[in-house]
Amino acid sequence: MGADLSDIHAVTASYYSRKAFIHGATPAGVDWPCAASQELRIAQLLRGFHFEEGCSLNDLGCGYGAALATIAKLHPRAEIDYLGIDLSSEMVRLAQQAWGGHARATFLVASISPRVADYSIASGIFNVKLGCPRERWEELVRKTLRDLGTTSRRGFAVNFLAADHEREIPELYRTRPEAWARCCEQECDARVDVVSDYGLPEFTLIARKASYV
Repeated sequence: MGADLSDIHAVTASYYSRKAFIHGATPAGVDWPCAASQELRIAQLLRGFHFEEGCSLNDLGCGYGAALATIAKLHPRAEIDYLGIDLSSEMVRLAQQAWGGHARATFLVASISPRVADYSIASGIFNVKLGCPRERWEELVRKTLRDLGTTSRRGFAVNFLAADHEREIPELYRTRPEAWARCCEQECDARVDVVSDYGLPEFTLIARKASYV
């Protein structure tokens, strides 16, 4: 059995619920500075996927469902069966309130998707570790990547804050791409592209299942 990460999940849920109570369904509500950069980072997560045909998409750490707006803007004709998953019940409440009229969008409170979808994305879920020791936080990252591999049929995409010692903040998790790209390749049977050319202090891993490359 894997490590019990429920304590980390509880602290994270509390942190983001507090943000959501204060700021509502806004970028600040998910601890992000502005809508433009939020849309930019979500666009990177989507760039490796093929939405020409109908597909299903899991959004882990969905917040208030901001990815749906970006999908509608970039892929207006795509028929996507969307499932948003978040640790924070307040985030899920805001998402349901914002997207209740969306016929193909569902939201739930959980740490892992209950279904296998064609694709999965996870935006910013590894960035804020608060007081969690780095080694234990990396247990969570590794397990989450494995879960994404298990619940994604064709591929998944995640982002990380890039390592930058000049701006090191203990509550944030910054890293380099090599180890996590290798984790996705070896433990999720995926081929990985590292994307870092979009002007934000982060990188995106696009992991495509080897059988669908």
